[in-house]
Amino acid sequence: MLHIKVTDRESISNKRSVMTLIVSLIAGMTAMGLIFLMSGANPFYAIFKIFSGSFGSRYGMMETITKAIPLILIGAGLAIAYRAKFWNIGAEGQLLAGAIAGTWVGLNWGPHLPSYLIVPLMFIFGFAGGAFWGAIPAVLKIRYSVNEVISTLMLNYICAEILMFLIVGPWKGKTKFGYPYTDDLPASAILSTITGTRIHYVTLLLGIITVIILGIVIYKTRFGYEVRVIGENTHAARYAGINFFKATVIIMVISGGVAGMAGIGEVAGLHHYLLYPGSVSSGYGFTAIIVAWLAKLNPFFVILSGLFFAGILVGGDAIQISLGLPAATVQVFNGTLLVFLIMGDYFLKNKITLKWAKG
Repeated sequence: MLHIKVTDRESISNKRSVMTLIVSLIAGMTAMGLIFLMSGANPFYAIFKIFSGSFGSRYGMMETITKAIPLILIGAGLAIAYRAKFWNIGAEGQLLAGAIAGTWVGLNWGPHLPSYLIVPLMFIFGFAGGAFWGAIPAVLKIRYSVNEVISTLMLNYICAEILMFLIVGPWKGKTKFGYPYTDDLPASAILSTITGTRIHYVTLLLGIITVIILGIVIYKTRFGYEVRVIGENTHAARYAGINFFKATVIIMVISGGVAGMAGIGEVAGLHHYLLYPGSVSSGYGFTAIIVAWLAKLNPFFVILSGLFFAGILVGGDAIQISLGLPAATVQVFNGTLLVFLIMGDYFLKNKITLKWAKG
């Protein structure tokens, strides 16, 4: 009879961690190649088209950076939450909540305030909207033991429906010929872009600054130490006297808040009015989950992993056109990589011993 014994690894070297990550990515790519093959596409050509479409031209690179902006912001926030083993699956709703709050400020205060005042106010309210939406599941978990995976996931749909209600109801624009959009943001509330691109550089700079700040917070502050202790050993955290309620709420305020900033960045930087939830976010809240895992929950590495998955999103559009593959191919690619990254993380932290014994 085969006996399987699972034990924790006492120590994990940086070399083993890097090699596990590389092997996980290669295994995920191989599995995706098999899926391409079963779809009738040449797997090598398909993967080549994905990355050449996103990194092989100036236009592709600029679009990759554009799509990386929300992924970097949201991924950094999720890395903080997952460090504490708070499984926030609600970044999509938190992004939309920030978009709603920031758009309200832009529409109502924008006509009366200059750009140097209204833009910071939109991001502040965007952060507040996402933070509020993130704090709800934190309170539900600590006070009422509600599973955060369920609560954060369900809150995504609630926020999407609230946004739909607003754009077809009280916020429906008078200048949009009956379409379910808000009116355009005033010129003072629209984010400038790099010439010839869609890169709204204010949000990009905010993303880079956020990554640096959150990296310092995690590794150089007492709060960051508490986050790491909570994630590594809850019993030790309680013994050390860490306030779980306070820490969890702060974690989700940060995680939801930066997602909210990404939301208003998308509205003010790209669309210039509030529109359908699926148009405000191309599933960034879910893709950023994989971004955080690929970064090994280290905010400093989120920029690279955000660019990598943004490239997959941009390259996915290329293979839809050149190979005629369905739009869902990108989601399958991302999901496949996530599965192998999680598997790699499991084998990194656990030692598996197989032993045959006479039965």
